[in-house]
Amino acid sequence: MRTIPTYLICLILAVSCAEQPQTKQETIIKEVVKPLYSLNTNEIREGDKTIAIAGATLVDGNGSEPIENALVIVKNNTIDFVGNASEDEIPEDAKIFDATGMTLLPGLIDAHFHGDSEKMTTMFLQKGVTSVRDPGAWNASYDDARLSGKAIPRLFLTGPHIDSYPPAYPKNSYLIQDAMEGEIAVNKFADEGATAIKVYFRISTEMIQTICETAAKRGLPVTAHLEITNAIDAINAGLDGIEHITSFGTALLSPREAEDYKNLILGDNGARGRGRYEVWNTLDIDNNAKVDSIIPFLVENETFISPTLAVFERQSDKGDSVEVNGFANMLKFVGKAKKGGAKIVVGSHTFVPYADLGNAYYREMELLKEAGMTNMQVISAATLQNARFFRIDERLGSIEKGKIADLILLRQNPLDDLKAMNTVEKVMLNGVFRDL
Repeated sequence: MRTIPTYLICLILAVSCAEQPQTKQETIIKEVVKPLYSLNTNEIREGDKTIAIAGATLVDGNGSEPIENALVIVKNNTIDFVGNASEDEIPEDAKIFDATGMTLLPGLIDAHFHGDSEKMTTMFLQKGVTSVRDPGAWNASYDDARLSGKAIPRLFLTGPHIDSYPPAYPKNSYLIQDAMEGEIAVNKFADEGATAIKVYFRISTEMIQTICETAAKRGLPVTAHLEITNAIDAINAGLDGIEHITSFGTALLSPREAEDYKNLILGDNGARGRGRYEVWNTLDIDNNAKVDSIIPFLVENETFISPTLAVFERQSDKGDSVEVNGFANMLKFVGKAKKGGAKIVVGSHTFVPYADLGNAYYREMELLKEAGMTNMQVISAATLQNARFFRIDERLGSIEKGKIADLILLRQNPLDDLKAMNTVEKVMLNGVFRDL
């Protein structure tokens, strides 16, 4: 039997691939596929023991049915076995942790974290958040935390916001004037270890497209806080994610209303505060052709949405009728988007009106539940779905054989009540139980 020459195989494959329909990203530019690692990967102590976690109820992050009386065996920093305790024997050299009555979950991943001090990062690890993405801060902001000698979450950073003048947050912004400067910014932050790129609301769609093309060449996803740019246009330009549910406001308004809002914000960054609620107060989420069309669009483009509902939450004690109703419509839109198949993830924003410092992540989970997601869906959004958003799901985000052992044990079961998320008993980071 004759062997087909290698060059012919490559030619056949190239022609075959050329004939396949292209995805959004492929249409813009072929993305580089490379593993993405946290900035502090090499600073996190790695486990060097065999640990058997026995007796817990296992919620693996995949959305699968929980496993009662589970056994998870960790060797060094890697999960070596996952299943029922009756399915495998505990190795003789294993240190056994009796987790009877507890619930075992993957470490939580925060898609929208703000806070650079040693105290902040340590506090969040104690809350079960083992990985964070700060979408808009200089890497140096985390130097003190990294040099503290204390265990902190994995830091997936973007560098500062890429924005145009006048910036909303000058201390955390990198200003560009045109698309070429956007390309320079992406390469600069990629060289500094960014694992994603964050664009802010004053840059143009043309700039966003160039940034997305450049980021694709560097293997980085791009996420955005939009305010005046239409989300549909920005996603067509190549965005992978949207930060804040309010970023969809102008895409849901009539063209004239959207232009009025755009002009308002261009004149005054601060007008966003009240303006967002006025926009969402006017929307009819249940009977809105724009809502009905944008959700399939989000699904088709596989766009990740980090709603950060907790930071926008308004109840009657802290908001007037416009704000309360505007927020209710934000909740309703998130629920409808999830029901339609959109990818929802959990981002805390850290500082929110209805949760004490350190508990914003839990409040966000509760609000996603109020929006209509099941407890299991919320947990998956906090773990595996976020890992997919970060492009680290081959290593993290679920409890599976071969993945890194970032795990949390809760005293109660969040499938019964999400308030159980605030009952963290143990946190394992990189195969090591950390002191809380």
